[in-house]
Amino acid sequence: MFKVSAGLIMYRRVGDGLQVLLVHPGGPLWRNKDAGAWSIPKGETREGEDLLAAAKREFHEETGITPTEPFIALTPIRQKSGKIVHAWAFEGDCDPARIVSSSFSMVWPPRSGQKMEFPEVDRAEWCSLSVAEKKINPAQVPLLEELKLKLTDMARL
Repeated sequence: MFKVSAGLIMYRRVGDGLQVLLVHPGGPLWRNKDAGAWSIPKGETREGEDLLAAAKREFHEETGITPTEPFIALTPIRQKSGKIVHAWAFEGDCDPARIVSSSFSMVWPPRSGQKMEFPEVDRAEWCSLSVAEKKINPAQVPLLEELKLKLTDMARL
């Protein structure tokens, strides 16, 4: 059975453009990775958990920010690993340098027997859509494209 994740895309309008907040995974395995390594704030859902509630929880755990309505539902995507990601978008703003992430522990260095703590997210960044499409996990690009289309359609109403 494939794992299921839920997440949120915070966006803001800057001039005539659009920016999205992306996060970079923490820990030594991701330290030197950039293009294709960034993500929307997301995480695995719990059994029977409401997907939007999970997305809000994960966003808060990874950024320290409490997301606010309204939320725009986006079409779920499947990542290369098979994981299904459900996502919503909301408009907001923050200082990426001030995000606060929960942490995880892992044995590091490998086979050392020493457990170390690392932040789930080591940094966040506002990116234009063109930059975000280069930085984000390639499977998540359709989420950005759909968000752009939905916001364009909403602006026409």
